[in-house]
Amino acid sequence: MDRETAQVRLLDAAEELFYARGIQTVGMDDIRAASGVSLKRLYQVFPAKDQLVDAYLERRDARWRARLAEYVEQYEGPRRRVLAVFDWLESWFAEPGFRGCAWINAYGELGAVSKAVVRQTRRHKDAFREYVAGLADAADRPELAGPLFLLAEGAMVTAGISGDTGPARQAKAAAVALLG
Repeated sequence: MDRETAQVRLLDAAEELFYARGIQTVGMDDIRAASGVSLKRLYQVFPAKDQLVDAYLERRDARWRARLAEYVEQYEGPRRRVLAVFDWLESWFAEPGFRGCAWINAYGELGAVSKAVVRQTRRHKDAFREYVAGLADAADRPELAGPLFLLAEGAMVTAGISGDTGPARQAKAAAVALLG
């Protein structure tokens, strides 16, 4: 198996297992078994678990932000695009196996001990904040960038804990009120 194929299989397995069970509870042998990649090849591709966690969060970030942008771009008008963020969050919260925000979960688990998790979480949240700020600017409401970001983040945390999609609708209602 070539390095690229092994890497994809390892990241697929890591994403599924880390998100479902948490990073600390998943060992490299679990990743090996789920991916079908030999332990020797696993350690050639990712010599340390922290490197695998870093790559998992980086790849998930790219996918997550692409899915969000693809959904939002379907809508016409800046105000509608801002509100589409909350509609997308609601559909994400309804997906089978939803366990909240992967970066918040990872930060809660490893933020005190993993520089990679701290870096990836900050990078993801900064990029999401900038995305929301761009939508707020386009809607001629740049002063709402922070509050809209916090509404979305709060909805993610609450939905992850409650297992309910309602926080997205509540956050959207608050966004409607803010936008006027």
